[in-house]
Amino acid sequence: MQHQMAQQVAFAQIPDVVKRFIVQFHQAVLDNNLSEITNAYDQGWNRLTEKYYSKSEWPEAELIGPLVNDDPIFLILYRELYYRHVYSKLQPEIDDRFHSYENSCELFNYLLNSEGPVQLELPDQWLWDIIDEFIYQFQSFCVWRARPTQKTDEELMMLADGSQVWSCYSVLNVLYSLIQKSHINEYLEAVQRNASAEEITELSGEYGQRPIYRTLGFFSLIGLLRVHVLLGDYTLGLKVMDLVKLNQKAFFTRVTACHVATYYYVGFCYMSLKRYSDATRTFNSILNFISRMRQYHTRSYQYDQINRTADRMYALLAICNALAPSRLDDAIMTNLKEKYGEQHTKMTKGGEEGISAFEELYTKSCPKFISSTPPPYHDTDLLNLYITTPPQEPMQRHLSLFISDVRIQQSVVPTLRSFLKMYSSLDAAKLAGFLDADEEEIVQQMMVMKNSSRSVSRAAVENGTLLDGSVISTSDLDFVIDENMVQIVESTIGRRYGSWFIRNTEHALKVYDTIRSSPLPISKTNVPAVEAQASAAAATTNGPATGGAPKPKTAWGAPKTVRLAA
Repeated sequence: MQHQMAQQVAFAQIPDVVKRFIVQFHQAVLDNNLSEITNAYDQGWNRLTEKYYSKSEWPEAELIGPLVNDDPIFLILYRELYYRHVYSKLQPEIDDRFHSYENSCELFNYLLNSEGPVQLELPDQWLWDIIDEFIYQFQSFCVWRARPTQKTDEELMMLADGSQVWSCYSVLNVLYSLIQKSHINEYLEAVQRNASAEEITELSGEYGQRPIYRTLGFFSLIGLLRVHVLLGDYTLGLKVMDLVKLNQKAFFTRVTACHVATYYYVGFCYMSLKRYSDATRTFNSILNFISRMRQYHTRSYQYDQINRTADRMYALLAICNALAPSRLDDAIMTNLKEKYGEQHTKMTKGGEEGISAFEELYTKSCPKFISSTPPPYHDTDLLNLYITTPPQEPMQRHLSLFISDVRIQQSVVPTLRSFLKMYSSLDAAKLAGFLDADEEEIVQQMMVMKNSSRSVSRAAVENGTLLDGSVISTSDLDFVIDENMVQIVESTIGRRYGSWFIRNTEHALKVYDTIRSSPLPISKTNVPAVEAQASAAAATTNGPATGGAPKPKTAWGAPKTVRLAA
């Protein structure tokens, strides 16, 4: 009885505008009205959140149930938004983490285990956010679960009993199930070989023909890429993207946040696999896109997130450019120097300061890696041993592997490179004298330098998967050793005039738009009647003007007086 009264009091405290919004939102979902759903999801929900729930939870699903006739599907969708709000604006408790997992299971069970395809339509942005938030909550739980010393006794008991909650297997199972159910790989393969519409329909199956399944299947490919990167399996991350093409016509470009995330994780995979030229090309492409489209996304609720991801990619681009120097677009290089110019200079010079700069930027820009193995909460003795001798943090493990490779390359390359750039040919003994080393050691260092400037790249591969490529030189400096002489060749890339013209054309257009939007100067034809009468009276007082020729009219202000020299 008391619980029922408390529910009534809580229901009465919900603002009327929120109640109306929920009723209208529910009706839009029932009608599969995509425009109304999009409006409620993108604008209505965020507007009411800022006004009423910026520092508190939305009403619980059980509380607003009577407003929507206890519709189970809508309540699942409502809880998805509810827990997303808790994770983004508040601090989730362990109950929130467990219940959000249960709600995700209910949502995906409804989509995957219903009798036939579900008759539900949701906008692409919401479907991406469902996959994105599902992986984010999994990542957040893994990071939180890996710290047993900060848990209460009740939390330790719940973690011991709930070992399957947010397990790596369950998350991967959902993503692979959505891919299999939607036949998205078969669909993409058929589209790429220009199959007929009838064949594509047959390959897609009854589920793949529905937009919600096809979209979720495609976004699950991007989700798998992200999960494999978080687990440190970069090759498998790129492998699941075999049938996804990175171009402006790809499906993921429909949702800007998905577009940016895809390029970020693909670029990070390339960097971790030492394919620095591919990583540079990937980051350069998406950063150019963000720079061009930024003015159109300032009102998006994900604008801040996209900007943060762009900053991380600038840091990764600085790392790649320091390890494999290459020419970047002028605008991108300018932004990079503004953000990380000092660190980029240190990384290029090498030494311990350079190593510190690499560590700083890698820590700032890398994903929040997770461990697939949770602490042994089920066994007290093992848990105490785990606390006494904790394993290395996933991020520190990946950082140490990356820095060890950088140290090998940076130990000799910057100094040796600076000397080789000064000559077209050089005696090996003379070079050894410059570096205070014997010839054999110099040859070893030169082999290290040559090997570090070789990597697999997709630059020469027109088609193929993201893992395909051929070995190329990533340095603008090459050399051969002919007996005791070192022959050096430096390739220079001419300035890209196209980007210069584009940048200045855009600047000219901005100036032109500014001039057009500015008010015109007041001309005599627009002078109010009172001022005109006053001017006429003044002219009568001063006498008539001499000369019958009319004065020329000007569009911009008063005419200038031109005096001729005598």
